[in-house]
Amino acid sequence: MPAMYFLCRLLPPRPTFAADMTPAEAEAMRRHVGYWTDLLQKKKVIAFGPVGDPKGAWGLGIVDVRDEAELRQLQDNDPAILAKIGLKYEACPMPRLVH
Repeated sequence: MPAMYFLCRLLPPRPTFAADMTPAEAEAMRRHVGYWTDLLQKKKVIAFGPVGDPKGAWGLGIVDVRDEAELRQLQDNDPAILAKIGLKYEACPMPRLVH
């Protein structure tokens, strides 16, 4: 089965999240970075990082998965999502990825 690529957007619970995280939120985000770093090393993630959007920062990830079920599994197992601190994902398929 050919690879599927998706652009993932991690949306924060508020526009000021990056600047005013609580200690619990900061810990969840620390675990989130570790999780995505591991996925990068396993070649499931092509790139990830924060986006300094003037309307409010958000996270970007480009993933390489078999199907949408694997995408959902990666997102659902993210420590930032499991922490239930109000973050949510949006994902858009990328029909072609040049890299």
